[in-house]
Amino acid sequence: IRDLGTTLSHLHVLWLAHCGLSDLDGISSCSSLKELYIAYNNISDLSQLTWLDHLEVLDLEGNDIEDINQMWYLGLCGKLSRLTVEGNLVCLKPNAKSPEEPGYNYRAEVKKLIPQLEYLDEIPASQT
Repeated sequence: IRDLGTTLSHLHVLWLAHCGLSDLDGISSCSSLKELYIAYNNISDLSQLTWLDHLEVLDLEGNDIEDINQMWYLGLCGKLSRLTVEGNLVCLKPNAKSPEEPGYNYRAEVKKLIPQLEYLDEIPASQT
């Protein structure tokens, strides 16, 4: 990913779905990204995304995100307004070690961590 960012410094949209990605090392070199589509990979750590100041759209569907605290990193992306996380374990329970909780609502938890979010999984984020 780092090579893409250094070669294509004005890249606004990047589609890496179904690529077998397991980490996002080097994504910070794509500092102009506005849209990132990384659905159906093996990503569990979102910390590298904090450097993407212009990111507005992020598709993480079907990855290995299993801890709700990973969403905190996305809260640092001040322009992030559309997020897709369905198909991740975090939608069922707060983290891999916790049992499924009947009252757990991932939409409400994500909204708390990413207050600027307008759409979550294609539905207005205000609808929990």
